[in-house]
Amino acid sequence: MIVVGLMSGTSADGTDVAIVEISGQPPKLDWRLRRHTTVPHPAPLRRAIRESMRPETSRVDHLCQLGAILGEQFAAAARQGIREAGLTPDEVSLIGSHGQTVWHAPQGTPPATLQLGEAAIIAERTGVPVVSNFRARDVAAGGQGAPLVAYVDMLFFTDQAQVRAAQNIGGIGNVTFLPPRNDPHLQPFAFDTGPGNVLLDETAAYLTRDAWSYDRDGALAAGGEVEDRLLAWLLEHPYLKRSPPKTTGREEFGHSFAREIWQRAEQYGIGASALMATLTAFTVQTIARAYDDFLPRRPAAIIVSGGGVHNPVLMRQLANALAPARLLRCEELSSIYLPAFAGDAKEALAFAILAYESWHGRPGNLPSATGAIHEVVLGQVTPA
Repeated sequence: MIVVGLMSGTSADGTDVAIVEISGQPPKLDWRLRRHTTVPHPAPLRRAIRESMRPETSRVDHLCQLGAILGEQFAAAARQGIREAGLTPDEVSLIGSHGQTVWHAPQGTPPATLQLGEAAIIAERTGVPVVSNFRARDVAAGGQGAPLVAYVDMLFFTDQAQVRAAQNIGGIGNVTFLPPRNDPHLQPFAFDTGPGNVLLDETAAYLTRDAWSYDRDGALAAGGEVEDRLLAWLLEHPYLKRSPPKTTGREEFGHSFAREIWQRAEQYGIGASALMATLTAFTVQTIARAYDDFLPRRPAAIIVSGGGVHNPVLMRQLANALAPARLLRCEELSSIYLPAFAGDAKEALAFAILAYESWHGRPGNLPSATGAIHEVVLGQVTPA
């Protein structure tokens, strides 16, 4: 069957669309990526999403309307991806939409998570059934509701003999530890390592007065020196010491924390390049320290995906911090066993596969990653 996966992540800069042909079932799941495209969010929508993620600027009437607006945006992105794949909606069997996370509180009382993007609108505009709201069932089962892509990382990237990790650097960083198949004593698990690009994006916009929404090619950080006092303070963040299973988001590493960083940088007399260099080093150190603190073994190979792979300054520092492990991109792993695809497509592709699993009544969470008490079938189905 042909399944569309839709993903708008923590960075909230656009919708990734993956058109995937899928058959079989794990562990012999056959798939082929027919098309991947990214549909940018218009600037007013990006602002509305980011305002909805901040309690001081969010309102219930805005959240209500934003859910419908995102439903229309996701539906339009799905139609565009289907068209670019040379298909019609009639040829598509299913859409999996992660939605836009605006608040994630798995440590709350009770635990809760909120993703916007009305599935009924997506189904109505495309004529295709939709699986959505994936995180909620895992949270109900005692899990963190993330990282859900760990299940797909395990299917894609596990090696027979080599310890690997799959590191995503989106708005938030997350790692999936992948023991080799020939070692029954180790189990795969995953957790959020901390901020990925989110603080870099917020600060790039702040420094350029919104002319840039991210640090293009690491240009802002490239000319700066790391400010050790600021980096030491950042590395004291309590999330980094918390043991897995754990997940985070803009609630801890969003605009409010970024403003606190800017104020401290001003107190220290830190210039723009030094600030960006320090925040880049912070992202790198959160990943490297998470590996040292929480992985039972250092991986021999690390498959890196997400927007962070396009930042050469970050990637160069990460390679040095994680040496002698080899950093690989998803496209470098293509073989007869793993079809070629770019890392930018991974999360949308993952939600196509998770939707496919849910449609067939099979669990899609990895309890060792999320902390759920058992496996569950994820999501809610909206008929065409």
